[in-house]
Amino acid sequence: MQTTGRKQQEWRNRAIVAAVLLAVGGGALAAGHPASSDAQMIASAMRAAPARIAKDATIVAMGADGTMRTLRKGTNAFTCMPDNPETPGPDPMCMDQNAMEWINAYMTKKTPPPGKLGMMYMLAGGTDASNTDPYAQKPDSGNHWIKTGPHFMIVGADPAFYANYPKSADPDTAVPYVMWADTPYEHLMAPIK
Repeated sequence: MQTTGRKQQEWRNRAIVAAVLLAVGGGALAAGHPASSDAQMIASAMRAAPARIAKDATIVAMGADGTMRTLRKGTNAFTCMPDNPETPGPDPMCMDQNAMEWINAYMTKKTPPPGKLGMMYMLAGGTDASNTDPYAQKPDSGNHWIKTGPHFMIVGADPAFYANYPKSADPDTAVPYVMWADTPYEHLMAPIK
């Protein structure tokens, strides 16, 4: 029983690390920024989702060495992470279990599990190295760097769902649009004002 729990925690940690990498467009935390206190990181992570979700979410943080640490154990199905100070803007995020499975598929370059619609919140906004290449490591002149204000994401939907939204490489981020269109990792970015 304990081995199963340990394996589940290892999978969860891998998925959370993947979420960090997704949020920073493939980057990683560096040791060049002063460490935030646990209270500051919890406050940052809670800005990612609506208050009623954030107050009961598990909150985790990744250290400069890549290890994951639970700052607060939650009681709902969401996991939130604080802002990554290495990225150009605020990007705390909060996701449900299905979204974590989707991210795990993304990180292992596998097809996301079918029929598992997931939700992520980034109510403080976010930036991505590319709107077209899921594995871009940094912005450049050809990969359509994107910055989106407060938004939520729907992942794992049927491709027919995404056909209802713009799939431009350089979208209007004030309206819902599809990021990483026509890849296994396409997902809806839905701004919230």
